[in-house]
Amino acid sequence: MSVARCSAESRLPKQVGLLVGLLVAWLSLGANANALDYPVRQIKLVVPFIAGGPVDFLGRVVAKDISQRLGQPVVVDNQSGAGGVIGTEFVARAPADGYTLLLAINSQTFGLQGSREPHLETSFSAISTIAVWSHVLVVRPELPVHSLTELVAYAKANPGALTFGYGLNTPPQLLGETLKRSSGVDIRGIPYRGGAQAVADMLGGRIDMNFGTSAMLAPMVREGKLRAIAYSGAHRTADLPDVPTVTEAGFPQLSFDPDAWAMVLAPTGTPTAVVDALNTAINEGLRDGDVPALLAKSGYIPRTGTAADARAFLAAESRKWPPVAQAAGLKAE
Repeated sequence: MSVARCSAESRLPKQVGLLVGLLVAWLSLGANANALDYPVRQIKLVVPFIAGGPVDFLGRVVAKDISQRLGQPVVVDNQSGAGGVIGTEFVARAPADGYTLLLAINSQTFGLQGSREPHLETSFSAISTIAVWSHVLVVRPELPVHSLTELVAYAKANPGALTFGYGLNTPPQLLGETLKRSSGVDIRGIPYRGGAQAVADMLGGRIDMNFGTSAMLAPMVREGKLRAIAYSGAHRTADLPDVPTVTEAGFPQLSFDPDAWAMVLAPTGTPTAVVDALNTAINEGLRDGDVPALLAKSGYIPRTGTAADARAFLAAESRKWPPVAQAAGLKAE
């Protein structure tokens, strides 16, 4: 074999390697360019709970703001059922392109649905946290109780007589069950597709008590349609400043500070550039414009942060809630 031929053959692997490297770089640049063009069409934000509830409200506020900032329509799609499983599964199966998003809440980390529900950490890319909040406990005004202590005493004197309503697989369900277990009282739980339905039945006298957002329930309390007896937050809510916290009332086991949160997720594998674009838009909205005032007025505390912050928060919350739900005796229904 000639020296020239040997030299040529020795250069061949290097040339092939160089070509492969250039091809990979070109494809990467193309992918990033496409991601940076995002969005070019309508985005769907799936809310896995019924319309009219507190989670739906959050979804609509965020969707409107993102739409204005990104220049493309963002529509809310309520896909309720099975405690959030239906909508969550829908998004998990969607293309990882940033055009189908999920508004998740902490009850989806309770572990109630087992293998039925996609795991938020592994099936999704965390984009941004949105808000955290707590709940107020209200009773029918006809009920002869004005405090948590009186409620527990009444329940013990009348086992099985009281009922509380909740949206299936939601923080109000966990709070109610925690109250029952920790106090040793027999109160019957009535599941609904969403909290709004539970409130409607409570106003109609069909259930006795309910945990809900202060923004939703405070107007009814002020009108005398409901009686507020405790708030689950670490501090009293401005909506109902005369209502004691659960800790002040002697029931610190009901304070999770906060007991609810919401965040936006996308199917796992969504390009980093898309995640970052959405995170930037969401956080800009949470810091300025109409969103902070709207959330504050409705009892929500905005929670900003990077996508990495959201991933860390989701990981911590995914470890926190299953033991709490198990201790409360929650089970898939």
